[in-house]
Amino acid sequence: MPGDRDTDPLDDRVDGRDETREERADRNWNEVLQELRVLQTGTQILTGFLLALAFQPAFSELSDGQRAVYLGLVVLSALSSIVALAPVALHRVLFQQRAKPAVVRYGHAALITALLTVSVLLVGVVAFVFDVVLGGAAAWWALVPLALVIIVLWFVAPAIMRVRLRANGDRR
Repeated sequence: MPGDRDTDPLDDRVDGRDETREERADRNWNEVLQELRVLQTGTQILTGFLLALAFQPAFSELSDGQRAVYLGLVVLSALSSIVALAPVALHRVLFQQRAKPAVVRYGHAALITALLTVSVLLVGVVAFVFDVVLGGAAAWWALVPLALVIIVLWFVAPAIMRVRLRANGDRR
């Protein structure tokens, strides 16, 4: 019977899971999709917020520099949504082409890219709001600490965890 465990070779990963290459790809794809759903929801809310700002009466009081930053944030918001949707589009184009492992790798890369663009977007939006409400200096007081938090949580902490895992003999 096709798909039977006795005829499907298990993949070469020794990680305690008893799954074929295709089963692993399906599981990983589901994980990527779930993460994309979380990311996309937040990005859509933030995009809606940004788009609504242009129609507020106080928008006409923004300086040229603030308008340029605002437009940059709108473009970054659209870019992050497009990147986050790209794996789904690729999956549709390659549907039933037995390309799931490649789609998962692409989805992983797109998800990392989308996370980076959303992080820049979030910091930018907060800095923009601080700039509009309190002035340019306040924007830097918001931007720098938030950027440092992202660097620590998304880069430093995972790097430390990897070093500790490798020191303990876990090579995954």
